[in-house]
Amino acid sequence: MAYIVVVGNEKGGSGKSTTSMHIATALARMGHRVGGLDLDLRQTSFGRYVENREAFCALEGHDLPRVHYLPLPEVDPASLTEGQNIYDMRLDAAVSQMEDKVDFLLIDCPGSHTRLSQVAHSLADTLVTPLNDSFIDFDLLARHDPATGKITGPSVYSEMVWNARQLRARAGLKAMDWVVIRNRMGRQQMHNKKKVGDALNDLSKRIGFRVAPGFAERVIFRELFPRGLTLLDLRDIGVGSLNLSNIAARQEVRDLINALKLPGVKADF
Repeated sequence: MAYIVVVGNEKGGSGKSTTSMHIATALARMGHRVGGLDLDLRQTSFGRYVENREAFCALEGHDLPRVHYLPLPEVDPASLTEGQNIYDMRLDAAVSQMEDKVDFLLIDCPGSHTRLSQVAHSLADTLVTPLNDSFIDFDLLARHDPATGKITGPSVYSEMVWNARQLRARAGLKAMDWVVIRNRMGRQQMHNKKKVGDALNDLSKRIGFRVAPGFAERVIFRELFPRGLTLLDLRDIGVGSLNLSNIAARQEVRDLINALKLPGVKADF
């Protein structure tokens, strides 16, 4: 059975697809068989990222570590019985096709609340939630009083994760490991960065997640997408010497992979 990693966040622009691709290809680079699903049926950014990689390898003759990407299978509505949901069936069909063929299955969720995303969260052995390092995105996890900084209640997303955990418990599955990663951490505004960090650490104890380092804001991430590349591929495609920013970014990928504590995984790249 594949170990399922779900990347979820109900706000767009948090770097989900970049995070998904770097986790997936890092695992593939370490010799694991990795499958990928994209549940954003409109934009399919993660799916296009993988397809760009396939096209680049075919065009340039490179043999880079691959992710076995599967578009969600179509299901004939006429085949459904009373009470069945077509989105549940499409996701179930995709997972069934992949789960005994890969070691890790990475599922990238849309930046909105959908039925597919809700079901995927209940499947997660590890849930990764990328978060832009600001109180604007902190609202994804909890409501807080801007005057006092005190947390006033859980967000709808946190409640969905709680419900997913309850479903897993009732099904006799092991507890989900929820990891919130801080993306786009700038070098400026150190005071605000500390306030966000303190709030996250406090909230993590209340609603049960771990905080891990993510990726800083870097132009190179936007440059890599059209070719389907990650920071770990640069030397493989002939980039001889990496600049300091690239070296630091590779270290961020290494730190993230190790922080996830996935079974049998230790970043050695």
